[in-house]
Amino acid sequence: MSKLAVIILTRNEEANIEAAIASAAFADEILVIDSGSTDRTQELAEKHGARFITHPMDEEGFAGQRNFALTQTEADWVLYLDADERIGNELAVEIRNHIAERPAYAAEIRRVNVVMGKTMYHGVYRPDYCQRLFRREQVRWESVVHEHALTDMPLVRLKTSMEHLCLTDWTQYISKLDRYTTLMAEEMKLRGKKTGMLHMHSHALFAFLKMYVLKGGFLDGRQGFILCQFHYFYTLMKYIKLYELYKSEKNN
Repeated sequence: MSKLAVIILTRNEEANIEAAIASAAFADEILVIDSGSTDRTQELAEKHGARFITHPMDEEGFAGQRNFALTQTEADWVLYLDADERIGNELAVEIRNHIAERPAYAAEIRRVNVVMGKTMYHGVYRPDYCQRLFRREQVRWESVVHEHALTDMPLVRLKTSMEHLCLTDWTQYISKLDRYTTLMAEEMKLRGKKTGMLHMHSHALFAFLKMYVLKGGFLDGRQGFILCQFHYFYTLMKYIKLYELYKSEKNN
């Protein structure tokens, strides 16, 4: 029988790691790849039977962490799970059945996003599909922030969704925004992308209109409007940081 390893990337996830591991209990192995937690993430992960490995995040970002994880297990299949995601019993059964019945196919999973206790159906946090289940030897990852899988396996969608408790408060959101916009700016610079004042503001405005109007963010009421406004700020900030990277390079 094919063995399955669930891989969870962490950094200071003591609030989430126990529930994430519990939802992955159907796997043969749970592997936590940690990039430098200073809280109780390791203690709690090991308490619940996960194998905990510390691996500093380098210039390859999240893709590098995912690729490193592949070298730390001998399982036939790997399932990537974020610490704030939850797999229900029905999805667990479907994953096991997929491995047994469709071994030639990778799978993506529909993710239902919950923001501060409210399920979002439109706009920035509308449900999305994530590629997560692969034969271990047939996947690699690339890109620093919004990493994506490289695989020769054909892809199918599982029927059952997983829950994503992506934001619990605005402090968490601001912290993530700051971290991700820095990584995005660095990634864009590596690709040779440049920006100017008009360019950065027009991109931010388009990002807001796309999410609020075209993607229906207005249908999620007040919270949908606030999240689309923050998406404007997120987009603007990553271009400002990109601009500053070039400015700093020129001054040095």
